[in-house]
Amino acid sequence: MAADLATVDSTRDALAGVGYLADESASLVSYLAAQLGKPVLVEGPAGVGKTELAKALARATERKLVRLQCYEGLDEAKALYEWNYRKQLLRIQTEKGDAAWDEVQGDIFGPEFLLTRPLLQAIAAEEPVVLLIDEIDKTDQEFEAMLLEVLSDFQISIPEMGVVEAKSMPLVLLTSNNSRELTEALKRRCLYLWLDYPTVERELEHRSASEAGDSWKPWACCSGSSREILLLLLIERMEVADHLVQARRIQVRVDLGGLDAGVTQKLLQHAQVCTA
Repeated sequence: MAADLATVDSTRDALAGVGYLADESASLVSYLAAQLGKPVLVEGPAGVGKTELAKALARATERKLVRLQCYEGLDEAKALYEWNYRKQLLRIQTEKGDAAWDEVQGDIFGPEFLLTRPLLQAIAAEEPVVLLIDEIDKTDQEFEAMLLEVLSDFQISIPEMGVVEAKSMPLVLLTSNNSRELTEALKRRCLYLWLDYPTVERELEHRSASEAGDSWKPWACCSGSSREILLLLLIERMEVADHLVQARRIQVRVDLGGLDAGVTQKLLQHAQVCTA
């Protein structure tokens, strides 16, 4: 059943229900995005959960996730649409020799010959979707300028066909790792959210949530040097997305009396690798 993002609390609960522990800011901005229909610009270091927030919103609302992965040199043909030139050429060749050009032109510039890309897919979708524009900072300012029409009016202009307006309102998230400064024009059109590395307590909540049904609670069962080693395991020079995987690999086991010698040795070795 699709979650109702009617309040900040219900938004937080909906995200928690799909495994994403949103803080107050993330819950509030997600709620405002759903209610106001404005895009969200999510900035922060790599690996703190920016992309995962979009995925969690898609799961919580039971919407399809449409993702545009940005990279240096991305152009409109890969982001918006392009024409199927081979198919158009075949159509022209099969026309009768006495066919007028106006007839042929009107025939080959139609939806049948259009190759839709992520932005147009999200705008033209019959059902509401979550549109993720990932790592927008890897593109250039010209690409940002092209995005303004999509983010402001939720429409795309195709010279040969006219304006394609959104049939449903997508939930749009843009992520950035701050590799360059984005333009003010783009920022003004978005709600803003900053995600940073979590605190130790918050990280333990993420760990518990990621291990549904698991009773892994070493923090409460160890102290002194063992706790310091575990702290290194969780946060020292490791991205949020990475250390959860590492924690699963180590397969920490907690005895009634605390951590055994074998587990402690593994934690020591792993901490040495992380801090090398």
